[in-house]
Amino acid sequence: MTQPATILSESKVGFGQGLGQGFGRMRERPSENAIELRGVTKTFGSKIAVANLDLDIPSGKLIGLIGPNGAGKTTTIRMVMSILFPDYGKIEVLGRASAIESKDRIGYLPEERGLYKKMKVAAFLEFVARLKGVESNGLPNLVRSWLQRVELADVARKRCEELSKGMQQKVQFIASVIHQPDLLILDEPFSGLDPVNARLLRDLIDEQHSRGCTVIFSTHQMSQAESLCDRIVMIHQGQKVLDNTPEEIRSRFDPRAVYAEPDGVPTASPLHPDASVAARSQELARTLTAQLAELLPDASRVEPSGRGVLAHVREGASPSRLMAQLASFGSMRRVEVVRPTLEDVFISIVQGSVAGGAEQIASNNRSGWGGSGSSVGGGSGGGSSGD
Repeated sequence: MTQPATILSESKVGFGQGLGQGFGRMRERPSENAIELRGVTKTFGSKIAVANLDLDIPSGKLIGLIGPNGAGKTTTIRMVMSILFPDYGKIEVLGRASAIESKDRIGYLPEERGLYKKMKVAAFLEFVARLKGVESNGLPNLVRSWLQRVELADVARKRCEELSKGMQQKVQFIASVIHQPDLLILDEPFSGLDPVNARLLRDLIDEQHSRGCTVIFSTHQMSQAESLCDRIVMIHQGQKVLDNTPEEIRSRFDPRAVYAEPDGVPTASPLHPDASVAARSQELARTLTAQLAELLPDASRVEPSGRGVLAHVREGASPSRLMAQLASFGSMRRVEVVRPTLEDVFISIVQGSVAGGAEQIASNNRSGWGGSGSSVGGGSGGGSSGD
């Protein structure tokens, strides 16, 4: 039977009892995993927020934590940070029994942003840095350098409450990394940022990872997770449903289908002279589907899809050979392998329907915001790719 988790209070580990002062402090012997959860369960009344969760976060990796609203992501992060405590299960952080024992080695950006509103920005950052064990010598220069990096050099003497939401978020990110943590935990770090600042933050996160820091961040922005992360963990209804590399996820949810769209816009049908271009294109797709169904030896089935057709690759056949077969049937605007994005996989899992994923992915590709496709054919519309 799983034993109740041991709860360590703040009083058992004095706030100043870190692993030394400043960047020269002794580090713990690195363990294989920065975070380990075993059988972790958390309930709020009758609601099960996290259910029997096992999770390993390898040291030095960049991990994306995804899931729908209310899935248990923030609850999991708060348990890792010892803000909440599990009803059952075991949590280890940086080789210790709780984050409290490793607090000077952890950087944390919570979902609810919080600054000391009346403090001036530079003074706030210096205060936080000292709490995390950074030596006072050279600290003002360190704060000044960080503010310049995030394009906030002119706000050092402003009160935190005078800053915009995006500016406050960047200040709080600095507070989470100024002590060069071994573990960085970011809860929805991209929320509320414009594209320019989101890219800046992404570069800063990647920089922390490059110096050897273990990074875990929760996000609803699938493109950020897909482009940044070594591994993706998805929590749904309090349970872990994905824990793989992006490549493994794409392979697991590969619909093995090829999308083909005829070149050119069809003329008006004599039966439907007033039909829209889209309707006429779809009529052509239905006609093409009927023609191709018996002529593609490497397709298990062919179905209309938007303005083109979706051909599913027969077991044992190769997508590239099916692409060549489709491309040989006259002029095609695009012929491409349908590939899932992380967003496609997310939607399929949440909606509980992986079987219908190929059509959804093909639809995303046609719209220009979905997965990537390897394409052949004469048009310029082949092979759109995600961020």
